[in-house]
Amino acid sequence: MGATEQVLVRTDRLRLRPWTTSAADLARLTEIYSREEIIRWVGGTPSVPPDELVARWATVHALDERYGCWAIQQADGSVSDTVLFKPLPNGVGEVEVGWHLHPDSWGHGYATEAARAVIDRGFAAGVPEVYAVVRPGNRASMAVCGRLGMAPLGRFRRWYDVELEAFRLMAPVVVE
Repeated sequence: MGATEQVLVRTDRLRLRPWTTSAADLARLTEIYSREEIIRWVGGTPSVPPDELVARWATVHALDERYGCWAIQQADGSVSDTVLFKPLPNGVGEVEVGWHLHPDSWGHGYATEAARAVIDRGFAAGVPEVYAVVRPGNRASMAVCGRLGMAPLGRFRRWYDVELEAFRLMAPVVVE
């Protein structure tokens, strides 16, 4: 089964699918996570090579299908970015949504669209609330949090042992 056939979520413009160890995916991961514009906001380059990163992300999804880190594939088939939905480290069950977009994808609404898709999927699977954590000064990501309807909670060091702006979105209440 090809990577495009393993689509997790489809939106009007995007397909979210698992990252693979294909040469194209590994090259794109290397490109994304070696760019200064990215690593300054995500806390540095990954501590493992891209193929190990893909394996770790697959493990997150295998342990609980609600969670994972997925490639954002545009309608033309190009893979542009990463969206994640996973438990926050050092937490008590809080779930994080995040996005790591290549600069050539900035300003097109992809982060908001992909994040909204995985949040909606998580809420449908019973996740009661979702958090986003953003490095202070990352106005673009804070704006995405605002477009998602997330409430600012202030700065915390709780999850990644670095001061981050935290945002939260509660699942909608269903009235029967």
